[in-house]
Amino acid sequence: MADLALPEDYATVLAGLKQRVREARFRTQRQVNTELIRLNWQLGEVLAERTDRAQWGDKSIQRLSADLRSEFPGSRGFSPRNLLYMRAFARAWPGPDAIAQHAVAQLPWGHVTVLLDKVHDPEQRDWYAAQAVTNGWTRASLEHHIKTLAHARFGTAPTNFDRLLEPGASDLAQQMTKDPYVFDFLSVEPAHAERDLERALVERIIETLGELGSGFSFVGRQVPFDVDGDDFFVDLLFFHVEQLRYVVVELKVGKFKPEYVGQLGFYVELVEDTLRREAHAATVGLLLCTDKNDRVVRYALAGSNQPIAIASYDLLPPAEQAVLPSEADLQRALEER
Repeated sequence: MADLALPEDYATVLAGLKQRVREARFRTQRQVNTELIRLNWQLGEVLAERTDRAQWGDKSIQRLSADLRSEFPGSRGFSPRNLLYMRAFARAWPGPDAIAQHAVAQLPWGHVTVLLDKVHDPEQRDWYAAQAVTNGWTRASLEHHIKTLAHARFGTAPTNFDRLLEPGASDLAQQMTKDPYVFDFLSVEPAHAERDLERALVERIIETLGELGSGFSFVGRQVPFDVDGDDFFVDLLFFHVEQLRYVVVELKVGKFKPEYVGQLGFYVELVEDTLRREAHAATVGLLLCTDKNDRVVRYALAGSNQPIAIASYDLLPPAEQAVLPSEADLQRALEER
């Protein structure tokens, strides 16, 4: 086999055939998954109808589970718990063949159960389902975004994109942003320094990219630039492969200060001048800080000639922050000791 003389185009043809096989397998798996989701919804619709008529109780569902598993011993998914999920599924998306019209029909069943367990508002449930399909979220990613209230954070960072970018490009760039970003997967000391945060984000780069959003690709940390003998370093540099643009990320510990915008604008101009190619969209900057005064942010952005977004970041999701004692509570407790 090693001595076989192959045609010059063999490697190219082989690569093309491999890709066709992968694509066909993916389409087949997706079609099978869609049919499974539709079946689960249909079973759930029957159970919901029988339950609503007060004809079927828990014992009936347990018996149905046993009979289905006996009839289809090689099939998993007919447990009483899963049948109850199917019933909830049909109730969440009611109507004749309603499920076919929703993004949730394209999700794996595990994703569907997460939506049923953790999202109770119908519009929010549809939003998370659509985002999961569009961005290819894993189940863990979906749980992370629900836990951190992504529906209220996406596209909300204050920016000057509408002033400095073309209308269509401005809208796309705005969609890349969040406010706040939630890095709940990091383990950093409470009094962390900026370099500690950088290092932690890079060490957990998969989770970092997941929180930044679909399309981000990591370029480097402390990326060096030489300007006539003077050295400058960009904290984190990313490239957005869907929008074809560099994204310069600067990290600041503490409250936002207007001078941060000038520093980030300088780095954006460096990347724009030295790395951007003709086919690329305009470079944008993203400044992440612990806290910010939104009015101060607006004034600072108005004076910048570089497209910049400014957002805060948290190390705990909003739900967990809500149960923590405030600074005033802690001070009061200390005084009462």
